[in-house]
Amino acid sequence: MPLTTDEKLLALSREVLQGFERASGGIHPGFRPAHAKGVLVSGVFTPASEAAALTSAPHCAALSTPVTLRFSNFAGIPNVPDNDPRGASPRGCAIRFHLAPHVHTDIVMHSIDDFPARTVAEFMGFLNALLATEPTGPHPNPIEQFLGSHPAALRFVQTPKPIPTSFARESFFAVSAFRFTSSSGTSRFGRYRMLPEAGNEYLDAAGAAAQSPNFLFDEIGARLAAGPVTFRIAVQLADVGDTTDDATVRWPESRKLVDFGEIRLTGVLPDNASEQQHIIFDPIPRVEGIEASPDPLFEPRANIYLMSGRRRRSDPATG
Repeated sequence: MPLTTDEKLLALSREVLQGFERASGGIHPGFRPAHAKGVLVSGVFTPASEAAALTSAPHCAALSTPVTLRFSNFAGIPNVPDNDPRGASPRGCAIRFHLAPHVHTDIVMHSIDDFPARTVAEFMGFLNALLATEPTGPHPNPIEQFLGSHPAALRFVQTPKPIPTSFARESFFAVSAFRFTSSSGTSRFGRYRMLPEAGNEYLDAAGAAAQSPNFLFDEIGARLAAGPVTFRIAVQLADVGDTTDDATVRWPESRKLVDFGEIRLTGVLPDNASEQQHIIFDPIPRVEGIEASPDPLFEPRANIYLMSGRRRRSDPATG
């Protein structure tokens, strides 16, 4: 998982990282600059029969593959309340498939099937507008001006982000498209989505306000102690002519969903804080049979994850 050699892209990646830190009140040693509050859980992935026809990836040919999954809140603030209507959403979910010792591939998702920017430069503009906005300042303020000229960001901001009753009752979506290639050489573009077997369930404003600041993390620990939690992973396939290199463009819900497999979560990892500090997820698959699409967000996202992860590993232990 190397950093890019493109100096301009590297500088932009650093700028985004610093922007997240400013939005979170500075650096929080040992924690991520976004999605700081999280929990790692363990489980097993079992591929669906349709997955092997979609991709030659090793975890789709194996009978099962161990996984580590991290649920998280959005903000870069480690103690953000789970019921904070702004700082906690969208939720994050990252999955690591352990293919062999020191060999893995990841999927990174969040709980909104959308994204506010096509490029890292555009995302930095969005972040800068947020940082420059004073709640009591004159209108139109910087974020209002930005949203007025960027309809995708406006749509993302206006999309409802309800608070779930449990991480086990939330759905998660990959931001970008991937190219899936089968053993016969056939390629299709698709996007992951992870759907809870228990179905979606959300709190209204009053119900959310009544919850404790750590209710989601307390609940998932108790739920897993009582029994496994199951999700289905599906891949929404692009049709001919669909845009596959722009995270702000979603495909119609009528597009075919292919069953990719089942994830069965069984427990919270021991030594959770130190394990979270160590693990660095990678949005680029880097595995046979699944490639990043030409979406320009992939490389800067990988840079940001790696840069923040290296620093996190060098910070004093947390927890």
